[in-house]
Parts: sequence; structure tokens; C-alpha cells
Amino acid sequence: MTQLTRRRALALFAAPLVAAPFVAPGMLRAAEPAIYVKNGYALGGTDVVGYFTDSAPIQGSPDFAVDHGGATWLFASAASRDAFVADPERYLPAYGGYCAWAVSRNYTAPTIPEAWTIHNDRLYLNATLRTRRRWLREVDENIARADQNWPGVLG
Repeated sequence: MTQLTRRRALALFAAPLVAAPFVAPGMLRAAEPAIYVKNGYALGGTDVVGYFTDSAPIQGSPDFAVDHGGATWLFASAASRDAFVADPERYLPAYGGYCAWAVSRNYTAPTIPEAWTIHNDRLYLNATLRTRRRWLREVDENIARADQNWPGVLG
């Protein structure tokens, strides 16, 4: 029987720390949730229906909240909430609301409400307005790349 000495115990505990840099990228990364959540709400509480009906990001209200896909979505009105409940797939942003450009480059990034695009009846969000301009230069190619990476990019 082998005696557990202090030196042997330290070696056992240190081995994973020494090996960690040699683990494949992404192996130690925690998985991202499927929906981008900020401040406890999907997309930080932006009403996704508003992008389609008002052509603008509108802040939702907890008075018109709906749980869907593991996240709480806020809406600016009962009409917006009801439209979403009736057909969530129509209004859900691509790639769970993460930055579409980032997903096309095989990583996730948060988004801001002002950096948005509706292309072929699908909502795409970006991290910044500058990123949105880059996204739009080759939007169809970027969508094809992002579609290949999603949902594997979540980790």
C-alpha cells in the first residue's frame, strides 16, 4: 500500500493545473445560455416585436413578461406580448440574440438594441453599430457562416 505523503498529495492536486494550458480550446469554457440575457431579461428587456412593428428597439415592461426558451422576454404592450406568444419563431432573434457577426466568426458577444437588422424576415443583432456595418457588407455570406456555427458556438 502506498503512503500518501505531503509531496505526493501536492503532485496529485497540481497535475490538473499544469495540464490545463494543454487542454483543447473551449474545453474549460462554460457553456453560454441559448438566449442572450442581460439584467435578468432576454436582450436586456428589449421588445423584439417592436423591431418588426415600429422599426425600432423599444424597451419592454415587466407588466408584459413572457417566459420562453429559458428566458424572460419583456414587451411594451399586451399586443406585442400576444403577437410573440402566437408566433414566437417569427420574432425570435437569430442566434439567441447574440451578436450575429460574432457567431459568424465562431464566438459569442453581447448585443445592443440599436445595432439591428431584419433580413429576409429574420431579426439579427450586433454588438455595436460599427459591427453592424461590417455584418451588412456580406450579410448573406455572414449568415451562412453563422448558421454553420450555431448552436455549437455556445460551448
